[in-house]
Amino acid sequence: MILVVAEHGNGKLNRATWEAIAAAQQVGGPVKAAVLGAGVDALANEVAAAEIEELLLVDSPALEHYTADGYVQALAALIGQEQPALVFLPHTYQTRDFAPALAARLGRAIVTDVTGLRKEGDAIVCVRPVFQGKMTADVQPTGPAPHLVTMQIGAFRADAAAQGAAPAAVRKAELTIDAASIRQKPEAPFQEAKQAVDLSQAERIVAVGRGIKGQEHLQLVEQLAKALGAEIAASRPICDAGWLPMDRQIGSSGQTVAPKLYVALGISGAIQHLVGMKGSRTIVAINKDAEAPIFEIADYGIAGDLFEVIPAMIAELGN
Repeated sequence: MILVVAEHGNGKLNRATWEAIAAAQQVGGPVKAAVLGAGVDALANEVAAAEIEELLLVDSPALEHYTADGYVQALAALIGQEQPALVFLPHTYQTRDFAPALAARLGRAIVTDVTGLRKEGDAIVCVRPVFQGKMTADVQPTGPAPHLVTMQIGAFRADAAAQGAAPAAVRKAELTIDAASIRQKPEAPFQEAKQAVDLSQAERIVAVGRGIKGQEHLQLVEQLAKALGAEIAASRPICDAGWLPMDRQIGSSGQTVAPKLYVALGISGAIQHLVGMKGSRTIVAINKDAEAPIFEIADYGIAGDLFEVIPAMIAELGN
């Protein structure tokens, strides 16, 4: 059995939860999901719509706000009760905070940032990037079950998560959480700046690279993004130059995204950038260099001057 740990914040499910469920369904076999928190019945019912065997609700006042100690304590107890073979989690900042401690508490193996899965007999093989995405490695966790596996954002399609013919049964887990043993004091999530944005949740993204030539031309990109109802992102050189804040960077040293639409403007397609957006459903690339690597993964490509193409797109979208 695979246990998927859902993630949520501000009363909403993180889309990466559905990606983790899709990954578990891809492996095959029974799948259960767990939702932790306080007063999160509505979220539990939302996850229960997936094609899973059962939804486990861990509801406690001690879990009203996320803390690493609270999650480790609750999940260690839940895993002890349910005895899953695998525990799947989305590879988010929150998971990276508590999952290593959970693995240490359980004395079990953990494989992180996984982009692919396959079964070899009864064993599972995880594919994960190494050397900043230049290569991938096959990793087979060993030792006693369960093994913990975190899924890279965008590696699995959220819309590929199968929905059940009827909602799965929701069962409240009988756990006791010792609030006194939680050492952290919850605070508001950290943001680098007021304009900080979680691009991993965006459905449409317009990303800009060095082909934009100058910061003064970003207003053209902003007009296209507004016309598309999209968020603006960038490759590393743009953020390094200070033209856009670092929280807008896509790539191995930035955010990993998987929007429905990704428009790449003047981005050549270096591997460090591609690893951050290759999971996008539809990729549109505009670059004057017809041999740019970005065209190798693009669904639609325009080899042309973006200063001519973008105004034409804006005009068409305005009609």
